[in-house]
Amino acid sequence: MSEKVLKVFTDGASKGNPGPSGIGVVLVDGKREIEISKSIGTATNNIAEYKAVIAGLEKALELKAEAVELYSDSELLVRQLKGIYKVRDKKLLKLWEQTNNLLARFKTYKLNHIPREQNVRADSLARQAIK
Repeated sequence: MSEKVLKVFTDGASKGNPGPSGIGVVLVDGKREIEISKSIGTATNNIAEYKAVIAGLEKALELKAEAVELYSDSELLVRQLKGIYKVRDKKLLKLWEQTNNLLARFKTYKLNHIPREQNVRADSLARQAIK
């Protein structure tokens, strides 16, 4: 029996940095796609990126996914989660810890940096959520 793998595409958007922000998530499991688009109030773009990942991972756990493949166009976020870059910002550090705690709940996970052009739907959902 194979693991239930869920693809999770995430993006955060901020008008101004900080400014009104939103998150966008697209979860794909082969049979269906689930979208999340939510305003998160005032935040920086990096905070919005992390909050999008957290929302996506929480939804994946709710859907009983055993493994996730995370896709983000934020090179900073992916490299921080892989341990290539250190997290220096205190607010980001809390979100980084929360993200790692969620990732640890899956049997396996993959972190993928993708070009913005391959993340259009998550980007659109994040921008729609900005109020």
